[in-house]
Amino acid sequence: MAFECVSRTHVGLKRKINEDSLMTRAERGLWAVADGMGGHEAGEVASGKIAEALSKLPIVYNLQETVDDAVAALQRVNRDLISLARGSGQMRTIGSTVVGLAISADEFRCFWAGDSRAYRIRAGRIAQVSRDHSLVQDLVSAGMLSEAEARVHPNANVVTRAVGVSDDLQVEIVSGDVRPDDIFLLASDGLTRVVEDWEIAGELTSNSPEHAADRMIDLVLERGAPDNVTLVIVRLA
Repeated sequence: MAFECVSRTHVGLKRKINEDSLMTRAERGLWAVADGMGGHEAGEVASGKIAEALSKLPIVYNLQETVDDAVAALQRVNRDLISLARGSGQMRTIGSTVVGLAISADEFRCFWAGDSRAYRIRAGRIAQVSRDHSLVQDLVSAGMLSEAEARVHPNANVVTRAVGVSDDLQVEIVSGDVRPDDIFLLASDGLTRVVEDWEIAGELTSNSPEHAADRMIDLVLERGAPDNVTLVIVRLA
């Protein structure tokens, strides 16, 4: 399976530090985006440790083994971040969301913790592969909020899972098939809070991955870029 891969990251217009990190290893069919938790100390340290740990995984040729190795690496980073936070002598959290994608042959697996997202665009139609681990998503799932209300909810940035936050890190995993010309997008919420899903689909289906990546960053900047923004595009040949 051949891939065309494009990635972008930008600090945005409101933040002083880019707390996002990304990891691309097309040679082993593995990609990830990590979003250091804003408002917490050393978010860039947390996301950087995630990207580094995933980038160092050995090459294996079994999709399940790849994902098992990735989740084990996230568990190690989780322990390291909790130890680092506790060792400071202060009550603080050093955390990050993460979303990852692994592809082999005709199958993908997506793994994540938090509200960084994965999408698949097939035949011009976009579908969110991941499900946000967030307070507002839980309220939407319970029928207590509409999708529109969730987007403007004052607690829209509250996540219920992240690396470095709890001793018991739960990483969710979903699987599916892949076909030629499928496009996958991994993104931090700096993109998805500002650009609508239908706009993302339009950019990815009407432009090359390079141009689409630039267009989406430009859209975020045009709309004030209140957060760091990071994206990884993977198009199957």
